[in-house]
Amino acid sequence: MVQIGYTMMTEQAGPRDLVDHVVGAEEAGFDFSVISDHYFPWLRAQGHSSYAWSVLGAAAQATSRIPLMTYVTCPILRYHPAIVAQKAATVQLLSEGRFRLGLGAGENLNEHVVGGGWPPVDVRHEMLEEAVEIIRALFEGGHVTHHGQHYDVESARLWDLPDEAPPIGIAVSGDQSCKLAGRLADLVIATEPKAGLLEAFDRHGGGGKPRVGQLPVCYDPDRDTAVKRAHSQFRWFGLGWKVNAELPHPDSFEAATGFVTENDVAGSIPCGDDPDAFVEAVRPYAEAGFGEIALVQIGGESQRDYLDWSAKTLLPALREAFA
Repeated sequence: MVQIGYTMMTEQAGPRDLVDHVVGAEEAGFDFSVISDHYFPWLRAQGHSSYAWSVLGAAAQATSRIPLMTYVTCPILRYHPAIVAQKAATVQLLSEGRFRLGLGAGENLNEHVVGGGWPPVDVRHEMLEEAVEIIRALFEGGHVTHHGQHYDVESARLWDLPDEAPPIGIAVSGDQSCKLAGRLADLVIATEPKAGLLEAFDRHGGGGKPRVGQLPVCYDPDRDTAVKRAHSQFRWFGLGWKVNAELPHPDSFEAATGFVTENDVAGSIPCGDDPDAFVEAVRPYAEAGFGEIALVQIGGESQRDYLDWSAKTLLPALREAFA
């Protein structure tokens, strides 16, 4: 059975609301949850960007069953990998083993805030590989000293380690990242239902490992309202990651999406309250081979209604379709 997840999107709700929402997702029956890790929202209309790791700590204490996961954290500039390892180990302890560490090569939107420029993609992948090496070494216990091409670690040690280290997922968008994920990751993460990504992941050593996808949806009893909200807050999504990774500011995304229409958005994101439309949006992910699919309900103020509808209507429809 395909597992259906809930997304805490830090760009569209404040920290207290995010925790309340994931508690509601657990009560509604979602199989797992993920959280974005941003410094900026994509568009000003989203209006938020709280610190994901504080939210995770609160969510770990406020919930008891639902798994938690970063989707995704970038360990190459804004965070040093030694600090990511410490944060991940702590959340794994707080959640009593419910945490997975999703990693990626990041977006300029969030990483530029610490200065130093935005490296080209080949360099970012080198940095991500070295970061994963450091994180795994720290998860193994003992003191770690590392002097690499991009990072230095001086006699670091994690003093609070869980019995089982968090599994590490790596986000992919092309063959280069699939090659890296196949070698280094315990699971693969993607936001496009492309079977070719999973095939490349398998070719490079990912065979048999979990694969987690994500897609935006916009529930509202009034479809026109849903379409307008999706256009206002999520029209950036169709740009693709080759663009999304490079733009430095919400105003850049405003400019880049100036000619995206409401019809364009409605053609790629299910909007309204017809569960069949949501099922058909999930289907390409299931057919591509994703065993876990996290839905992103667009609009922070709409989460409670979405969760109620999901419990009564959406989740039963999805489970019937993909059992």
